[in-house]
Amino acid sequence: MDCRLYQKGIIFGLLAFGFWFLTVQDASGQQLTAKSPNWRDSLSVLNKAIASRPWSTDLHLRKAAINLELQQWQYAIEEYSLVLQHEVNNPAALFYRGYAATRLRYYEAARNDYETFLGLFPNHAEARMAMSYVLQQLGRKTEALDELNIAVEIQPDSAVSYAARAALEQELNQYDAALYDWQKAIELSPKNADFVASRVELLLRLRRKEEARRDLDAAVKRGIPRGLFHTYYNSTR
Repeated sequence: MDCRLYQKGIIFGLLAFGFWFLTVQDASGQQLTAKSPNWRDSLSVLNKAIASRPWSTDLHLRKAAINLELQQWQYAIEEYSLVLQHEVNNPAALFYRGYAATRLRYYEAARNDYETFLGLFPNHAEARMAMSYVLQQLGRKTEALDELNIAVEIQPDSAVSYAARAALEQELNQYDAALYDWQKAIELSPKNADFVASRVELLLRLRRKEEARRDLDAAVKRGIPRGLFHTYYNSTR
């Protein structure tokens, strides 16, 4: 398992859009949401609503949320930028413009948005993790680890926070710390096969086969299908 890719998956999964409560109605009164299977129809309804009304932050945020769903990253950035012209510290616009910028690899822009957001909400763990990912892409891995340390302090019961930190520690060759954090993630989410596989993979890399097999056996006893670990079991022989 490539821990860099795994951590990227964690971060993008955390940032996957939090606007499900935003709804609009079409001409028949049927509610359309960013979660609707027909997002382009929702977008059309919103465009008409925006054209027929004075400025509405709410409508532009809804439109941007659907742009995100459609992976229209640049359009989303433009919508959030419009919102920020009217409300310079709008938290949703800052957070999700940073997300869209990250998807386009505009890492400095994303960093600026997350810095502003964290200035307003310093205890927002997901933003800390997002900032960590951006800093890693900018080659600032020590600062990135600092952000994950804060995220763990904010959410000490979050398996994902420990897993994200473990992935970075492993990349930095801080193996003992990584093993500890993978174990914490497993304790908090005992049926997560990915966390088990990540720890076992690191143990095998360190030639600690007996410990790796014990981890696998314990995971199977917890109810994780043995077949998921077939390759790892073979490697412990």
